[in-house]
Amino acid sequence: MGMSRHIKRRFGKIVLSAMLFIMVTVFLFPLILTITNSFMSEQEIETSYSMVISEDSSQQNNAFIGEYANVKLIPDMVTVKQYYTALIKRTQFLIKFWNSGIIVIPIILGQILVSSMAAYAFAKINFAFRDKLFFTYIIIMMMPFQVTLVPNYIMASRLGLVGNYLSIILPGIFGTFGVFLMRQFMVHIPDAYIEAAKVDGATHFKIFFSIILPMSKTALAALSILVFIDNWNMVEQPLIFLQDVNMHPLSVYLSNINQGEMGIAFAASTIYMLPMLLIFLYGENYLVEGIQRSGLKD
Repeated sequence: MGMSRHIKRRFGKIVLSAMLFIMVTVFLFPLILTITNSFMSEQEIETSYSMVISEDSSQQNNAFIGEYANVKLIPDMVTVKQYYTALIKRTQFLIKFWNSGIIVIPIILGQILVSSMAAYAFAKINFAFRDKLFFTYIIIMMMPFQVTLVPNYIMASRLGLVGNYLSIILPGIFGTFGVFLMRQFMVHIPDAYIEAAKVDGATHFKIFFSIILPMSKTALAALSILVFIDNWNMVEQPLIFLQDVNMHPLSVYLSNINQGEMGIAFAASTIYMLPMLLIFLYGENYLVEGIQRSGLKD
């Protein structure tokens, strides 16, 4: 009887491991395919994918035909020509890369400050309609960001910010998810620390910067990673708020690469993924711990 249970448990673990391996393979395959194909020559890529995408000369767009691609993970001849073209010959790629940084970095820094201060007020300061206001934050957080695009555009237009990076940065700084995440974390910080600081004559600003922020490092790291990933991939906001193509971030640039430059597209996509991959790999422990301690796992 005991032997039968042991066999069943072992078989269950094998099945579970096999399922997880299949899921990981499915999710990682596009990533691996993009990276390996970025080292292929343009001719090899065209040979492999010419049967999948063909250009409709009458409509000047991409038409898909019913054939299978000759998917290859290992290039016949490794080349870095695509990387040389993207990084050296085409200056607009690096310009778009820095444009992404100009947009994303202020949003991260601003949201860390604004979200943490608002979260401290919601978690540790009693004021009228606090819980109702926080409930309103949750409702707004659940709405897709497309709902707020029109109001944001109207406000940016009246402030004369359309065509300026601030039209994207300011709404990004005052995002609702950061407030929710930090508030859920700060609720679990014991009030005894705050009461002891008040006895010593500390103000709320002193308590916030000297006690709360140092104790919220993991939540701040998790928030930074999530905000970076969310805003690094933005497409709709730059297309709507920035008329100047030279101001567009890298995420918009990738969607405009021509069909005949698939090798450059693979190389550019690989470079585009690197910051996200490095930040996630470096901050994985902070991300998991910050979310767990915020209570979101429940």
